[in-house]
Amino acid sequence: MNGLLVIDKPGGMTSHDVVSRLRKITGERSIGHLGTLDPMATGVLPLLLGKFTRLAQYFSSAEKSYTGAIRFGFATDTYDAEGKPVSAPARVELTLEQVQAIAARFYGTLQQIPPPFSAKKIGGTPAYKLARAGKQVELKPATVRIESFEITGILGDEASFALSISAGGYVRSIAHEMGRMLGCGAHLSSLRRIRTGAFTLAESHALDELQLLAGNLSALEARCVHPRELLPEMPAVTADAQSLGRMRNGAQANLPEFSAAPLVKVFAGQRELVAVAQRVAGTLFQPVIVLG
Repeated sequence: MNGLLVIDKPGGMTSHDVVSRLRKITGERSIGHLGTLDPMATGVLPLLLGKFTRLAQYFSSAEKSYTGAIRFGFATDTYDAEGKPVSAPARVELTLEQVQAIAARFYGTLQQIPPPFSAKKIGGTPAYKLARAGKQVELKPATVRIESFEITGILGDEASFALSISAGGYVRSIAHEMGRMLGCGAHLSSLRRIRTGAFTLAESHALDELQLLAGNLSALEARCVHPRELLPEMPAVTADAQSLGRMRNGAQANLPEFSAAPLVKVFAGQRELVAVAQRVAGTLFQPVIVLG
């Protein structure tokens, strides 16, 4: 089974758990997700299946959007509600204006230190494994960009928010840093991803819904995102039989594509994605990934 499925990940599952469940539902062993969601988090988790896993490199820079809540009063070692408090809870009385003023400092491009309990690697070892072993974790700051960050309300010690952040950014780190700035500690108490790149909750599917279709590949493939909607920044080209034959053999071919786009998606008919090809000159293209 080849395609891209958008899952609405439930809470309490790791992204790897979702992959394992989908392998059982589809019978396809080659599956990879596009951006880890922590077990506590829910929402949009796109997964590539079969030969489409080779397209993962083109999704690595996708911006992500979230809604959620930050609890003020104490920080945790994981920067979220699943971690252990690192101090006794303190009573806080924050106004919406106070929290909004702190959030305003996070707009734009900034340097962010990932959480110690993260998949970032130190000397080839994931940071969370070192942290669980009680070892010192020192991660280098990474450049991230926050496109929007709105505090939408506050109730007691929790503030609700909506946020869009570049690939590689950690919402947990933002919550932790806000607590440090306010001097009261804070952690991420809930998180729901509502968008990854072009994929939203509107095209997502619940695992229980897909479970009812287990073994029915045609019905499962119908739930996949249409191949022509993938990677919208690349023009889609329908090639003739001769050009398709050359592409499938890794050879250059002329395609009816007249834009200046450096990469194109090459189709046989409307749905069969055959290759991603790179422009050599004019309408001459070299396949860089051959899918079928």
